[in-house]
Amino acid sequence: MALTPKLSDIPKIRGALKLYRVTSIITGTFLLLLVLMMIFRYGLGVDIELGGPFGFLALTPRAQLTAIDLSTLILIAHGWFYVLYLFSDFRLWSMMRWRFRTFLLIALGGVIPFLSFIVERRVHVRTVAELAALEPISTPVEAAH
Repeated sequence: MALTPKLSDIPKIRGALKLYRVTSIITGTFLLLLVLMMIFRYGLGVDIELGGPFGFLALTPRAQLTAIDLSTLILIAHGWFYVLYLFSDFRLWSMMRWRFRTFLLIALGGVIPFLSFIVERRVHVRTVAELAALEPISTPVEAAH
């Protein structure tokens, strides 16, 4: 028998779902920036420099960096947002009482480019459907004349 979420947790689940959606979009965006940065760094031999002598935003050889290394900031930001993404994944997964395999599949969304956007949509649809099935159907109250 599959476990179902507790009815008392439904308001918390809605909040956890919002946090998960935001973190998945941010993490997915930073992952795409990270892929672009890796192409620049390892394919072209340059890093993204912010505010250096070559202009406000410039592709600069790593040895010539003098200003803010935006490539490193992208790496750090993605890492911390992925930690938050895993936290939101764990929180939603534990309240929804899904199988562990589901947690792992959602976690992969933060490390495979574009997957976080696909997984986020599917998790959102699944969560909303499961919550709708759990909530008691309210009958409309007839207006008294």
